[in-house]
Amino acid sequence: MAEPREPLPAERLRLDFPALQPRSDGTRLVYLDSAATTQKPACVIDAVTNYYRQGVGNVQRGAHALGARASEAHESARAAVQRLLGARRADEVVLTSGCTAAINLVAYAYGDEHVQSGDEVLVSALEHHSNLLPWQRLCERRGARLRLWMPNAAGELDPDALEALVTERTRLIAVAHVTNSVGSESPLGQVVERARRVGARVLVDGAQAAGRCPIDVSALGCDFYALSGHKLYGPAGIGALYGRRELLAAMPPLFSGGGMVDEVGAQGSSFAEVPRRFEAGTPNVEGAVGLARAIEYLEALGLDRVLEHDLELTRQARAALAGVPGLVLLGAPARALGVVSFVLGDMHPHDVSTVLDQAGIALRAGHHCASLAHAFFGVTASLRASFGLYNTPADVAALVAALGRAREVLGR
Repeated sequence: MAEPREPLPAERLRLDFPALQPRSDGTRLVYLDSAATTQKPACVIDAVTNYYRQGVGNVQRGAHALGARASEAHESARAAVQRLLGARRADEVVLTSGCTAAINLVAYAYGDEHVQSGDEVLVSALEHHSNLLPWQRLCERRGARLRLWMPNAAGELDPDALEALVTERTRLIAVAHVTNSVGSESPLGQVVERARRVGARVLVDGAQAAGRCPIDVSALGCDFYALSGHKLYGPAGIGALYGRRELLAAMPPLFSGGGMVDEVGAQGSSFAEVPRRFEAGTPNVEGAVGLARAIEYLEALGLDRVLEHDLELTRQARAALAGVPGLVLLGAPARALGVVSFVLGDMHPHDVSTVLDQAGIALRAGHHCASLAHAFFGVTASLRASFGLYNTPADVAALVAALGRAREVLGR
C-alpha cells in the first residue's frame, strides 16, 4: 500500500506569493476570495515579466527569433492545459480569453448549429451566470427551451432527477464541475452517461475545479470543458476550452481575422484547422506564458495534495462557522470544495465584508454571479469565504474572530 503523501505546506507556500507577505506594520492579509481570483506566485509573475524584458513577438507571423519564441510559448501553454485536463491531443485545446469566452464559443459555434426550435438545453440552478446566460440567449435565438436542474436542500444536484429532466429533445447539458456558491461537486459521471443515452452533449464549467483537483476529461467523457487561468494562480485574460476534436472540427469559427485562415480570396476564404480557427487575431501570449507557469507550479505540488488541502480546510471552516451566533450556512454539501457561503443574522453582507476588510480579511459579498442559487436558498446576497493553497487553519480562526467583532461593530 502506498504511503500517504505529505500534506500541503500551506504556511510555507504563502512565501511564494508576494501579495501575502506581512505588511509594513506586521499585519497579515487573510485572503479568502480565491473563488473570484487567486493570488499569483512569484514564479508566475517572473515568467510574465521575463517575457516582456526579453522582447515580445507575435505568433505564426515572424521569421525572427522573437516571433518564434512567442509561438513556442503559446503552444507550450496549450500543451500545459492538455496535461492539466488529461486531453488526448493538444489540438483539442483552444486558448481563449477565459472561461466565459470558452462557454460562449460553444454556445454560438456549436449551439447555433445543433439546437433547433423545440429542442432543450439543461442547466442547473447553481450555475455561475457565465454558464447560464449564454444558454438563455441560445434558447432565445433558436426557439429552444431552457430547463433547470434544481438542487436539494444541501446544495447538491441529485443524479436521479436526470431521468425525468433529460429527454429525446435534450441537445446539451451545461453544468459546473464545482459550484461557486456552495462548493458542491456535480455528479459528472452520471451526467455524461445520461446524456449519451439521448445523444446530448455535455459542457463542464471547470472554473472552480481547475487548479483545485485532478481532472481527466478523457476518462470523464465530457464533450467540452472550460477553464480560466486567473482562478488557477495564473494571469487574467487567458483561459481554455477543451473540445473533442471531431466536434471542434465540425464547428465554424466564431471570430474571423488574422491567424485563423488557410487561404484567402477576394470572394471567399477557407479556415485553418482546429484549434487555430478559433483563435483569431493576436493572442494573449504573455497570459499564455503565465498560465503555463502556473500549471507547472501546481503540477510540482501535486493536484491530489491541493485537493486534500482544500477539502480539509473547507470542512474545518464549515464546522467553525457553524458555531458563530446568528450565522447560517448556505447548503450542506457532503463534500464541499474550497467554498463556504453564509449570512450573518440580518446584517447586510456588504456591511459585514467592509468591517472584515478593515481587519485585513478579504472575502466576497453579494450574489457571486449565482443569482438563481441565492434565490433557491431564499436570500438575495451572502458572504463567501473561498480558499487557496496558501490558506491555513489560522485564517479560518481569524475569520471567525472577525465575524464576532463585526457583530459588535454593527450592533446586532
